[in-house]
Amino acid sequence: MVSKRDARNILVLSICQAIFNSSRGLMFLAATLVAANMLGDDLRLVTAPITAMLVGTALGTLPAAYVMRLWGRKAGFVLGSLIGAVGCWIAYISLPGNDFILFNSGIFIFGIYSGFSQQYRFAVADAAPPDFKAKAISLVLAASVVGAFVGPETAKLTRGLFADVEFSGSMLALIGFSLATGLIVLFIDIPRLSRQEYEDKGRPLSIIMRQPTFVVAFIAAAIGYVAMNLLMTTTPIAMRGSSFNFNDTAFVIEWHVVGMFAPGFFTGHLISRFGHIRIILAGGVMLLTAVAFALSGIALANFWISMFLLGAGWNFAFTGGTTLLTDVHTPSERNKVQGAYDFGVFACMAASSLFSGTIYHLFGWTWVNLAALPLIGILIIAAAWLALYRRRAPLAPESS
Repeated sequence: MVSKRDARNILVLSICQAIFNSSRGLMFLAATLVAANMLGDDLRLVTAPITAMLVGTALGTLPAAYVMRLWGRKAGFVLGSLIGAVGCWIAYISLPGNDFILFNSGIFIFGIYSGFSQQYRFAVADAAPPDFKAKAISLVLAASVVGAFVGPETAKLTRGLFADVEFSGSMLALIGFSLATGLIVLFIDIPRLSRQEYEDKGRPLSIIMRQPTFVVAFIAAAIGYVAMNLLMTTTPIAMRGSSFNFNDTAFVIEWHVVGMFAPGFFTGHLISRFGHIRIILAGGVMLLTAVAFALSGIALANFWISMFLLGAGWNFAFTGGTTLLTDVHTPSERNKVQGAYDFGVFACMAASSLFSGTIYHLFGWTWVNLAALPLIGILIIAAAWLALYRRRAPLAPESS
């Protein structure tokens, strides 16, 4: 039975997640195209804004975890939303002068806000009973499906709002989205750590991170994100290079985001029934299938199906990894473990984003897809290894 507090937290954090993901969807679609307009023919740095955002996300995760441990989830989320609004304003004022460095600076600050917002999925599990954590996390992530349509559709509506500066209206919309999450999150009801939990520092992070469960939870999330990011960040440019119009690109991105988050309505149930590892393995298979479709042609259907499967594969791998992580820490350890986990995941993403643009510029779309294959292989091998490890030593402690 779900308590009223759990239901309220899920509702509030789901709305915040939906708005936040609308922001990210808009940003992923607009930022690369803004960069292409600024850079001209040399597209080696076309994914630099996405890289800046992901670097900001990675660097924002640890301060976010510290602030939320010190002040609580609510105060941390409000602070993050204000930071996001500032970043979008800086991006907005960079556009009239085509200031690439200033634009990237604004996107970097928006990325810090993203680092705070990544905690929505963890926050909903803080007060939830153990047997409901997976479902609570997956339901909050599922709310992001709203962003599949709101983000790209907002980009369409605001792209030419100011005729003289493309995407200026989009940056103003992002300011509104950021501030909205800061207001709505005021309605969450998540208890702060007790004095005893706050004073208990728990085990050293190095010990926790050596646990096989932590290692595989990290690999699932990190590689799921990296493989997806390699393909997703260059898709708008690849489609433009194949003569598709902006609306076709927005359509593909919309369905990619649907693939990312619509499975969340049942992923938690599947994890409860089949276990984390099988869901992570299923995600790896979907990622492989996505690459196969991308390599088989450059028709609209290839981009559409590939991006949808890429999103669904990410959902299984990422949700499986996130819920697996909740098994490795105590309440007093959660902030530092979650912060370190997200820092590593988004640092990997940032590197992949920059490499994606370089690979595309030098070698083309085919090699962007081929670069993802060995990474997906590592994900599948790691999940299979943990299953074998647990079968051989089901009662052995992972750490002391």
